[in-house]
Amino acid sequence: MPQAHRLRIALTVAIVLVIAISGTARGQSNPYHRVDNWAKLPAGRTFGAVIAVDVDRQGNVWAFERCGGDTCVDSNLAPILKFDPSGKLADSFGAGIFVFPHGFYVDRNGNVWAADGQGKNGKGHQVIKFSPEGKILLTLGKPGVAGAGPDTFNAPSDVVVAANGDIFVADGHGGETNARIVKFSKDGKFLKAWGKKGTGPGEFGGLHAMAMDSRGRVFVGDRTNSRIQIFDQDGKFLEEWKQFGRPSGIFIDANDTIYVADSQSDEKSNPGFDKGIRIGSAKDGLVKTFIPIPGPGDKPTITVEGVAADTRGSIYGAEANSNNLRKYVKQ
Repeated sequence: MPQAHRLRIALTVAIVLVIAISGTARGQSNPYHRVDNWAKLPAGRTFGAVIAVDVDRQGNVWAFERCGGDTCVDSNLAPILKFDPSGKLADSFGAGIFVFPHGFYVDRNGNVWAADGQGKNGKGHQVIKFSPEGKILLTLGKPGVAGAGPDTFNAPSDVVVAANGDIFVADGHGGETNARIVKFSKDGKFLKAWGKKGTGPGEFGGLHAMAMDSRGRVFVGDRTNSRIQIFDQDGKFLEEWKQFGRPSGIFIDANDTIYVADSQSDEKSNPGFDKGIRIGSAKDGLVKTFIPIPGPGDKPTITVEGVAADTRGSIYGAEANSNNLRKYVKQ
């Protein structure tokens, strides 16, 4: 075989290997395209910072946003928004209750759980459970009181509920806030807490997201430490995953497909990773797909902090910096 031909073959193989390695490291495969203007708000109503999104069993898409701005202080707007599968606003509630909307979860019975990440004027630092119609069913934490006791939070960032009704709250948001996971019974009784500030197993730099897989394992987005930590429901550390980037939001569907929103990664904060949504398996941790956000030609301020998916395969991204709720569908 002529030397020039061998060199061309070697070069081709090298290029293929580089592409494969790059695709694995950054998850370059992207079969999705964005559907703009999917969520329809009434005339005069605009999105504020959309911090979280979830999907109920009927396919309705629920969003948690900051009352048309970046706070709900002094606002009479409802921050909890329910959209039907076509994107039409079907319901809204929660006006006058929140300071700084953050964590959000819709349970198997359609109840809506919302975490208020700041405190002011006798409100905030709470997790509130609503019925699907907006009736308050349960509150955790003392309104407006920051603390680290069994009945107080300091910047709760997310919440998830187990199959037996036990409640898990990611209590803290970095800085001088808490850094722990708090577990309650289904009726709100404190059961236990674990975690502290740090970088080791079971320690947290900056909490931001939670989810639970079909085995009941608790996935915690330790964003400041650029990792997901996985625990059993008693707080036993199982493993950590760094391959999903810097997790701002985590969603795991019934098939244990995991979706992770990364709104912060760059060469300074998390070298080798870009901002976007990574999709993979909660069973083995393999990253299979990456949706880059911002995409080609987008403003650099477009980032996704919350993520969810429906049973039809559509993905929903909650944008806090760029104040939007977008839908992604396979091409």
